[in-house]
Amino acid sequence: MSNRILRHSSEVLSTASEVGPDQRRHADVEMARVLHTKPVRMALDASGAGIAHWQHEPLHDVVEPMSHHVIMAYNGSMQRIERRSGGSVAIGTFRPGVVIIIPEGSSSRWDIPKPVDVVQLYLPHATLERVADEANTATPINLLERTGHPDPVTSRLLLSAADVLEGNEALDALFRQQLTDLLATRVLAAHTGSPTPFQPTVGGLAPKVLLRAIERLRSDSDADVSLEALASDAGLSRFHFCRAFKESTGLSPHAWLRQHRLEQAMNMLRDTDESVVSVAAALGYSSQTAFAAAFRKLTGETPSDWRRRMR
Repeated sequence: MSNRILRHSSEVLSTASEVGPDQRRHADVEMARVLHTKPVRMALDASGAGIAHWQHEPLHDVVEPMSHHVIMAYNGSMQRIERRSGGSVAIGTFRPGVVIIIPEGSSSRWDIPKPVDVVQLYLPHATLERVADEANTATPINLLERTGHPDPVTSRLLLSAADVLEGNEALDALFRQQLTDLLATRVLAAHTGSPTPFQPTVGGLAPKVLLRAIERLRSDSDADVSLEALASDAGLSRFHFCRAFKESTGLSPHAWLRQHRLEQAMNMLRDTDESVVSVAAALGYSSQTAFAAAFRKLTGETPSDWRRRMR
């Protein structure tokens, strides 16, 4: 087959030969190999699924087959890239607002001439299947390769994860779970062979179910506040629990928990003489800086300024 050049194109279907699943590397392992560096920050679960922020030098190498779909959002100056898969070549442009998608099991050679700042999602195919099933769609999942494909929605969602890969463990884990499901939903709708219809969810949680969920989120014990635990207790899928919770409260579970903990911080700052560092540590923030940034985002003031004003 002669080379088919797709100039200024943003997508090309993979023509690379598939390898068996047992021959595929976890995405983070393959990325570390080909990029010759370590991620700036990374959060993975036991399966290798997760999110990573990379800053790496120019790349001229083959990315071998991986056991996860890899979705990337670019954060840097504009540059031209080439991606060769089998007998096809895709030429795209790295710029803010575009995405790169490498379907699991595919292999391609990349030529990127300048340094790169990128956030990557490692998405198991099982997650796509679960989200599709929870959304009551039977559309076959045929994920497309994308090379500099314009998608500002997916790009913004993924880049927003870069700042929460470290910090409060419970908040960050809940955020990543929700973000992964949201991104999987977006990928199904925008980056498969045919658009995926999703059924709307109407109505919120029953009052008793909502109360149990809020009690679990408020708990100071070691109660499991993962989406799996919250959804299981409500007798719903993760997909439908998140939608119903937001319908009932106006906030996602992650946003509700973040606001609740910052309200706890306000009470401690107003009613005790605990230092800002102690308040941040008591609420599980990894640093005073992370706590101050979250507090200021909610109130418009630093914790110290807010305390002085309230007293």
